Amino acid sequence: VGAERNVRDIAKALGVAHVLEGSVQRAGSRVRVNAQLIDARTDNHLWAERYDRDVADVFAIESEVAGKIVAQLQAKISPSEKAEIEKAPTNDVAAFNLYAHAKTLNENALLRETVKDYFEAVRLLDEAVERDPSFFLAYYQLARAHDAIYQTGNDHTPARLALADAAIQSLRRLRPDAGETHLALARHLYWGYLDYEHARQELSVAQQALPNNSEAFLFAAYIDRRQGRWEDSTRNFEHASELDPRNAAILRQLSLSYENLRRYADTIAVLDRALTVAPNDISLRTQRARIALRSHADAKPLHTTIQTIVTENPNAAPVVAGEWLLLALYERDAAAAQRALAAMPPDGCYDASIPFPNTWCEGMIARLSGDQKAARDAFTKARTELEKMVRDQPDYAEALCALGVVDAALGNKEDAIREGRRAVELMPVSKNAIEGSLLIKYLAAIYAWTGEKDRALEQLDKAVHLPCYLSYGELRLHPIWDPLRGDSRFEKIVASLAPK
Repeated sequence: VGAERNVRDIAKALGVAHVLEGSVQRAGSRVRVNAQLIDARTDNHLWAERYDRDVADVFAIESEVAGKIVAQLQAKISPSEKAEIEKAPTNDVAAFNLYAHAKTLNENALLRETVKDYFEAVRLLDEAVERDPSFFLAYYQLARAHDAIYQTGNDHTPARLALADAAIQSLRRLRPDAGETHLALARHLYWGYLDYEHARQELSVAQQALPNNSEAFLFAAYIDRRQGRWEDSTRNFEHASELDPRNAAILRQLSLSYENLRRYADTIAVLDRALTVAPNDISLRTQRARIALRSHADAKPLHTTIQTIVTENPNAAPVVAGEWLLLALYERDAAAAQRALAAMPPDGCYDASIPFPNTWCEGMIARLSGDQKAARDAFTKARTELEKMVRDQPDYAEALCALGVVDAALGNKEDAIREGRRAVELMPVSKNAIEGSLLIKYLAAIYAWTGEKDRALEQLDKAVHLPCYLSYGELRLHPIWDPLRGDSRFEKIVASLAPK
């Protein structure tokens, strides 16, 4: 009864009528695969078979099972789909294992925003394609990882973009007409160049070739969101989730859209759906808890959640370090902020895509503690790091923004304002609705820290009228807005975001 109930629950969650159940056992060079196809509505077993083969034949087993399922369900498939079923992804089992691990890392990195997973995926995939230079799917994941590293700002360099391009050229060489090739190119055009028009053209081809591939619709949702087409974006996220209902990363992205729109009840509803899929996921748990902080300036749920996570598993501290540090700043708790910073990964204490180095956060903590000399020393180190980044990539708007904020903290007024304004010019909301609004928010902070209160309030008023991560909780609690406190115009802006 329990097994029957479980199969029915799984089928209901996936929105399917049939479930393939099975197991794999390996002993030395031999593998045993048990598979059975179940009609979840009646619990009838439509087909079952056991395969005892050499490990090298595992891909042939996969093709046979797929063929048997197609026959049992009397499904109509296209010649290209039939060829896809019959073709092994690689003949090298070790290369496939490397690929499978890397694919999981790529997916986890999207959900948890852990960039180190992308770098590890690249290492594994480089080894996979070295073993099998014709391993098409490995190149697909390799392009994805390189583009993600570039897009997140962790290596926003032409060299990284060239590595992604090389992987895509391998896809085009191996299978120029494959849907995955067009999908990888769409991602590259979007993440690498913000070329939405041509990315959409490639996505259209990919969606026709891969109508059941959630990623093709996920990236359409991403592009819609960047262009400020929020309703279209939501629709594409929901469709992607229908195609892959057990994918918590898709639901998390939808929740982030609602968070930008300050539709917090919808954010909570989607996060609760995601948590039914991945109840122990740390990123989902902390995001769910922070909604009270953003919407009501209530830090208690996030405080409790982070303390619980770190107590349960101290090794999880780096995963929550960003939220932990921000919470400590909001609570004006310098000691907690130091503990969070000690757990912070070395690649920086980013705010979304703004590449603040860890030394910036050191400066904020020192400032909170009243140690102005230590704050200035830390901000000076941060400036050196960011100045090099901007010198190497003068059109990198997010780095220019971070440099402007650091210059404002150092009292370099003219430089700070010039850098902040240039960042907004390079990445306006019309070009990127997510980063564009974030840059406006930080331009407001730059003006506030350099004594230009009127200009700060003007930019802040723009930001609160845009879909943006700027929230009631941030304005109420974040030390960065302290220069504006007590001004009736600022208090009016804060009140406009207060829970109704």
